[in-house]
Amino acid sequence: MITVNFVAADGSVRSASAAPGDRLLDVAQADGQPLEGTCEGQMACSTCHVIIAAADVMRLTPPTEEEEDMLDLALGATRTSRLACQIMLDAALDGLTVHIPREARNMQGR
Repeated sequence: MITVNFVAADGSVRSASAAPGDRLLDVAQADGQPLEGTCEGQMACSTCHVIIAAADVMRLTPPTEEEEDMLDLALGATRTSRLACQIMLDAALDGLTVHIPREARNMQGR
């Protein structure tokens, strides 16, 4: 199993377990993290924007140009921002730390 550490906007940390091949968005949603994922992983929105801990960002494959374009729409994007729908988990990402942004774009109007 792979452990993912989610850091909420208030600084609290929760750890979730994932299997190799799981998508970070699915793991986050199953853990109750406030990631909307409106486009269901089709990279057509930025509602699954997360901020990867600086110490972990180099463990990920670089974002595609399409992902970077979507991140331009994300509120509070940083240089380590990623779309959770584009991160497939594997053993090399065990212990990944993911910050949930304070601000989020709600595309469903809830």
